[in-house]
Amino acid sequence: MRGSLLIAFVGSLFGSLGAQERPNILWIFSEDLSPYMGCYDDPINKGQTPAIDQFAKDGVLFKRAYMPAPVCSACRSAMITGVYQTTTGTHQHRSSRGPDGKVVPEEDRIHLPEGMKTVPELFREAGYFTFNAGKDDYNFHYDRRALYSVGTSAKYELGMNGWQGNKADPINTFTEHTWTECPEGEPWFGQIMIWGGKANARHVRKGEKLAKDEVPLPPYFPKAPELQAAWTAHYNAARGADKQVEDILAQLEKDGELENTIVFFFSDHGNNQSFRHKQFCYEGGVHVPLMVQGEHPALKAGTVRDELVLGLDISATTLALAGIAVPDYFHGRDLFATDHEPRDYVVSARDRCDYTIDRIRTVRTEKYRYLRNYYPERTLLQPQYRDNSPAVKDLKRLHQEGKLTAYQEKHWFGVRPEEELYDLSADPHQINNLADDPEFAAELKRHREILDDWIKESGDKGEQPESAKSLRPTYELWKDNPIFKNAVVNPEYLQFLKEPEQ
Repeated sequence: MRGSLLIAFVGSLFGSLGAQERPNILWIFSEDLSPYMGCYDDPINKGQTPAIDQFAKDGVLFKRAYMPAPVCSACRSAMITGVYQTTTGTHQHRSSRGPDGKVVPEEDRIHLPEGMKTVPELFREAGYFTFNAGKDDYNFHYDRRALYSVGTSAKYELGMNGWQGNKADPINTFTEHTWTECPEGEPWFGQIMIWGGKANARHVRKGEKLAKDEVPLPPYFPKAPELQAAWTAHYNAARGADKQVEDILAQLEKDGELENTIVFFFSDHGNNQSFRHKQFCYEGGVHVPLMVQGEHPALKAGTVRDELVLGLDISATTLALAGIAVPDYFHGRDLFATDHEPRDYVVSARDRCDYTIDRIRTVRTEKYRYLRNYYPERTLLQPQYRDNSPAVKDLKRLHQEGKLTAYQEKHWFGVRPEEELYDLSADPHQINNLADDPEFAAELKRHREILDDWIKESGDKGEQPESAKSLRPTYELWKDNPIFKNAVVNPEYLQFLKEPEQ
């Protein structure tokens, strides 16, 4: 009944659009990009992201959107299903995949709950053409042909985006195709990945690149050349993303598709260059840009919304704008529903990232961010995939030379607090932990209870450690990598190290 009413209501909204009543919908889904842009009042990039700023002016800008996870595969698994990755068991980064991207044996595969369908599958059932010009990166087993209408491109099978499941299996590699292959008169839903934060300065327009020392470091980083360069690189990445967004919108217009297309622009998580952001649950790890534009009564140009938004709201809103009933199991809300109720809080979760085993949960409320560290004895800078990066080496060098401040030393190399609470209005860098301050005991208790309730209600599968069977493919993937071999690995891997050679 609810679905029928929704379809009828949205269908009536599109009556004025002409022959094709249903809109096309495009996700410009960036990699690793924080909202360091003019439309987010960033002082460094003010006036330097003109395409994105204009996008925001032409549509609806959401100032406080937060992703369900600070790492790509966990986030993308949630976004494509509309359900928290911790609920579906897809929370461990790069799961259900073996060495070289091979599909793991049937008994080791992660399957979505029976009856759960992905966003593109729901679009296809509604008569939409679908495509994904970029990575899938889903931590569950799937047949790509069920999700997307167009095939794969062999030239990408061995590329970085071969992380889709199986490089040798064309069903699970990604496509280069877009709306150009959609049959005439048929609506489409598509995803285009842009490199965003991973591109550094690759796409920056000529003459707009920032110098390495041009952006001040936040106080949780010591002043060091490589840390400075990495921090500045992300501001350049935002400028480069602006050019990529500009190019996509220009191509849509050139192909006559822009007028009837609703475009979402957002990222899977925050800053790739800063290892306190990507993979971690501070504000910088999960706060992302989000804006929507298109010919729709709800998308009033120049609208700025400051409420708390969960990334999964994008999934629900996307279906609703197309007149497709939002499944009852979705965790997201239609942001443009007439009865929409803003959220009181957003929860995000970090679990194993590559081979680094950790578990962090965070609650973002109007004024505060609360974090719970389940492995406080493991330092924030425990072995991870970026250990060979110049920035990490810089930080470790300063640690060895005793040149870090007391806060930096404890934050990066000390035992972590079990709980953290920050007043973001007074402490945007999240440095002054209020968890032990009696004055904030009531707020600590409130946030603790919010998280406890969420864990129970959402069925957080992170409550149980990853099984040896599930963890083995990760070990097999990394065991010969020098970064992994030279690190003090998490004790969970010792069971494999002790096994006799076959």
